[in-house]
Amino acid sequence: MIGIIDYGAGNIRSVENALKRLGAGYVLASDIETLSGCDRLLLPGVGEARWAMDRLREKGLADFIRGTSKPLLGICLGMQLLCSWSEEGDVDCLGIMENKVRHFRSVTPENVRLKIPHVGWNSISSLKTDLFRDVPDGAYMYFVHSYCADIGPDTIAVTEYGTRFSSALRKGNFMGCQFHPEKSGDMGERILAAFLRTGF
Repeated sequence: MIGIIDYGAGNIRSVENALKRLGAGYVLASDIETLSGCDRLLLPGVGEARWAMDRLREKGLADFIRGTSKPLLGICLGMQLLCSWSEEGDVDCLGIMENKVRHFRSVTPENVRLKIPHVGWNSISSLKTDLFRDVPDGAYMYFVHSYCADIGPDTIAVTEYGTRFSSALRKGNFMGCQFHPEKSGDMGERILAAFLRTGF
């Protein structure tokens, strides 16, 4: 059973639809007892980092997430929340990965003009770990974001948009994708399938 962590940050319907297409059983829950009984966890999210961290703390989910030994996949904002800090609201995040999250304008050269948010298809490269076992280097995924995580020891995929940034992270049982695998067609579903079926 897959536990989708519900803390009010939206983006739930598309994740549910992707799991249904894969034939995966899931439950949408915000209570720790229910989530503790799940085999794997998904942390989706869209919105503002400080607001999201406040919701996780209010529900007692921040400490639960930090302490879980279950495979957990963060998606979009969910991946950013696994990092140490976000410029969006100047907030300390869950601190599972050391990466910091900054606005694109903070990390791109002044002479590079970007359309922000970064919306649409872009490639992922330098792929590592079994999460990408069925995905070729250079595959295209669907992104929607204005903030990006820097590159560090936990980076398992890299994308370029004015600057190179972490498009996926992994540390132990914790994984994250900045892109939306549930909206990235066949290649995205391969990533979700690998998360659901591979031992981490």
